[in-house]
Amino acid sequence: MSDTAQSVQSARRTAATTAPATAPGNPPGRPKQRDAFFDNAKYLAIVLVAMGHAWEPLRSDSRAVTALYTIVYAFHMPAFIIVSGYFSRTFDASPQKIRRLVTGVVVPYVAFETAYTYFTRWSDGVPDREISLLDPLYLTWFLAALFIWRLTTPIWRSVRWPLPIALAIAALATLTPSLGNDLDLQRTLQFLPYFVLGLCLRPEHFSLVRQWRVRLLAVPVFAAAVVFSYWAVPRMDYAWFFHRDAAEHFGVPAWCGPLMTLALFGCSLVLVACFLSWVPGRRMWFTTLGAGTLYGYLLHGFVVQAGNHVDWAGYRWPHTPLGEIAVTLVAGVVVTALCTAPVRRVFRCVMEPRMEWAFRRTAPVRGGVPAQVRR
Repeated sequence: MSDTAQSVQSARRTAATTAPATAPGNPPGRPKQRDAFFDNAKYLAIVLVAMGHAWEPLRSDSRAVTALYTIVYAFHMPAFIIVSGYFSRTFDASPQKIRRLVTGVVVPYVAFETAYTYFTRWSDGVPDREISLLDPLYLTWFLAALFIWRLTTPIWRSVRWPLPIALAIAALATLTPSLGNDLDLQRTLQFLPYFVLGLCLRPEHFSLVRQWRVRLLAVPVFAAAVVFSYWAVPRMDYAWFFHRDAAEHFGVPAWCGPLMTLALFGCSLVLVACFLSWVPGRRMWFTTLGAGTLYGYLLHGFVVQAGNHVDWAGYRWPHTPLGEIAVTLVAGVVVTALCTAPVRRVFRCVMEPRMEWAFRRTAPVRGGVPAQVRR
């Protein structure tokens, strides 16, 4: 090879390694666009959450519904938490990130914990239910857990074996029924490995599960999981997938807790991989809704609670095959509507408040220490 050709190849290699990374189709110099794959995944996961809640009153009459309910609960929250962990990788407890944590997690938690308490006084017929910020009510457990998980992110990013440590903590939680309901720590600790796994993942891992070979393999794997779930309905308590109780609650020996922790983690990861392999990577009609999944998650609970109050499941038609399909579709439509831009504009003052009055203004970080800006 001539000296000229060697110089050209060397220049190309240098340019390739020093060129700034941009999103596919993103012109250089413009802000990086949202990744359609993750928005699609979040939207589809939140639809499954709403469908699972709609199926709850139908479980006792249908083994098929219970099997699907078990399958969905095996992976929909793990998938949502893994993605949440993936996008928490940059959390470094800086003033800017703490501010975002307060406005995007703490404030919605306080607001919806209070709102759900007042609402369920009516829907559940418990007029004296107390407001307790230490005992998350209904769906607000996720915000309390996310607050704890995100605060501990710098620790998980520093230790050498984050995932084994997180699994050990989750396993020990199943042996500790005395944890109580404070901030729903039992569920927070048992779901912790999924968040830590998200912190450890890189873009290439998601590209790996989206290969066409994985998508094809996911079909028989998921079909086998559905068959197994149908078989296991009378033999296994699906509440294991809620991750909110110690082993003692299920009336089994204590050693079953750590064993089930590992078994459920492996099962959920396989199903999450199947789910993510089928998530489209291009922009779809629902892609923009992925930015509003927390709205859909927190708001659809009021619809579910109101439906329980009027006892819609007390009628015969929802328990028929067509009725079950109709209930599933209605749940999907409702949560989709709650993720739309008009709804987000209405509730943004609660879900994403600016609250500039509550925080000090800081200058760009210099030398690792943000300089205070005087008003």
